[in-house]
Amino acid sequence: MAEEIASASAPRHSLLVAAVGGLISGILTPLLPILVDRITGPNGQFRVALIALPFAVLVFVLVSRFSRNASWAALVAAVVTMIAFVCAVDAAILVEGNTGDAPRIMRYLLAGLTGGLVGTAVMAFGIGLLPAGPRQPAAWWPVLITGALAGTLLAFDDALGLDKVSLLYPVWQAAVAARLVMVLRR
Repeated sequence: MAEEIASASAPRHSLLVAAVGGLISGILTPLLPILVDRITGPNGQFRVALIALPFAVLVFVLVSRFSRNASWAALVAAVVTMIAFVCAVDAAILVEGNTGDAPRIMRYLLAGLTGGLVGTAVMAFGIGLLPAGPRQPAAWWPVLITGALAGTLLAFDDALGLDKVSLLYPVWQAAVAARLVMVLRR
């Protein structure tokens, strides 16, 4: 009886650990531009990718822990996560810039929705191609929906004037991390 209770609580515990890891990485993410701006050297997209480092480390740990395959896949998943972050930021900027006549709240809702979807889509595609992730596209739908909906928090960040603190990153990263664990355990 005790073994059944322990085995039933193990999946919930791993989801909680992933979500807490996402919250922590999400709190660190908006603080990293301060450090990245002090680094001399490469400019542009590489610097944006460095901002995703806390979440990429979390993805590395989750893929290492919850997939049954090669450890190199976890490293590639972390790099894919950094690429997905760059794609998400670029997509959000593109959408916000091309919806100039819309009210500000609508521009940021659409930008967040698009950025969240693009970021999770790139992650799902990249990790799904690795031996660590499931190959069935339907397995990734919950991740895509979660990422897109959580991305809309960009509008709240803008409305509240948040810069060094964010609602978007902790919630998005916690939710996507938990969904990633659910997908990897299949």
